[in-house]
Amino acid sequence: MVIFGRQINMMRQIRRAAGLTIGAMIYSAGLNLFLVPNNIIDGGVTGMSLLLSELAGIPFSVLIVLLNIPFFILGYKQLGLRLAVSSMFAIIVLSFWSHIFEQMEPVTTDPFLSTIFGGIIIGLGIGLVIKNGGSLDGTEIVAIYLDSRSAFSVGEIILFFNFFILGSAGFVFTWNSAMYSLIAYFICSRMMDAVSTGLDSSKGVFIITTKYDEVASAIVNDMHHSVTRLHGQGGFLKDDKDILYVVISRLEVTKMKGVVKGIDSAAFLSVFDVQEVQGGRVGKGWKREENRSPC
Repeated sequence: MVIFGRQINMMRQIRRAAGLTIGAMIYSAGLNLFLVPNNIIDGGVTGMSLLLSELAGIPFSVLIVLLNIPFFILGYKQLGLRLAVSSMFAIIVLSFWSHIFEQMEPVTTDPFLSTIFGGIIIGLGIGLVIKNGGSLDGTEIVAIYLDSRSAFSVGEIILFFNFFILGSAGFVFTWNSAMYSLIAYFICSRMMDAVSTGLDSSKGVFIITTKYDEVASAIVNDMHHSVTRLHGQGGFLKDDKDILYVVISRLEVTKMKGVVKGIDSAAFLSVFDVQEVQGGRVGKGWKREENRSPC
């Protein structure tokens, strides 16, 4: 059992390293084959490295490693060894592929096309790196560090950093470059979220009904989803109520409404977005006494 457990852990480490490598390579391709040749930059330490590379003439592949080292030392102290090692590994892979891609011809010299496709590609790369437990931007670690020491949130601190860095592109390159950089950053952030949290949009549903046993049984047996039963109280009448909670895909929302309303036409449903889901499915051969729902 110990050997088997070690083999599983080793396979996980290999998959994580492969994900970090592929993500960093994709990010480098989007950066060096689309954005950088058209004077469009990304935010964070990458943006700082690109600006310094233009001003000082130092290769980007060298600066991206040097500027990230102090951030990841801080990350090791604040967030643990695993994040710091994974992130530094991804940065080294990014540096290696950047040195290669820098010598290639850009895919397009059209700044509009470069902004759109470059933003999509770097967002895909960053999303894969984040999904595998790493980071390509040391400013995120600084933001997490400052979050507990200031009145600003992580998102607000990152936004401040990137607003300053992307705005600086107007002074180093042109103001068109700065505006294209902001658009690329927005596209990248949307793509990054889609990849890191999953493209399958899930919905959480709260169901308040007096026929909770019948509704719960129908959801488990007909829709094959587990159900959590919560105990609540009405805010006005102070009467006790049981609330059912279930997570479904967006395509199952209409079916869910039909199942619930078919049992209790007066039931109250609240449907909302859920970022990430693991588990919660019940096999079609489910029996109450043999396999209980995980919830």
